[in-house]
Amino acid sequence: SAYTEGMHGAITRTQSYSPEALDPKVKHHSRMNFNLAELEANDVDPGAWPILTDLDGNLTEGSGYNVFMVTDGVLRTPGNRSILAGVSRGMVIDLAGQLDIPAVEEDLQPYDLYTSDEAFFTSTPFSILPVTQVDRRQIGDGSPGPITHQLLAAWSEAVGLDIVDQAVRSG
Repeated sequence: SAYTEGMHGAITRTQSYSPEALDPKVKHHSRMNFNLAELEANDVDPGAWPILTDLDGNLTEGSGYNVFMVTDGVLRTPGNRSILAGVSRGMVIDLAGQLDIPAVEEDLQPYDLYTSDEAFFTSTPFSILPVTQVDRRQIGDGSPGPITHQLLAAWSEAVGLDIVDQAVRSG
């Protein structure tokens, strides 16, 4: 149902590790901040997935997934300074290029996400998962957006199977 109804996210006070302290590009076992962020997100909105920030309040990543949003037809995602730039994140950026969807990596504040037209998470287990609410605020019209659908369809075509159908059948 997350593909059709969208996930909920919560921007947490728990932050990502500073890249000066611990390189975010290294998969490591010191992920206590992710565990704390998951607890905090569920206090804000039960079932919500956490979205962390850096020391300047810029959005970074979730606990095992990257964050994207679409504003006025432009795909936007946090720059890779303070995140683990996942393979799925790279796939979405590549697909956007193939589909002539402008994509930008930049510093993004919570306000940018709250006022975006659509949003989604990316990670290997689910590819692209729409986000329709953050901090109990509706994103766009409250349903998965057209660019999210377009990217998910392109990914399905690239791998030769319907990702949503597979999830529904195995869920």
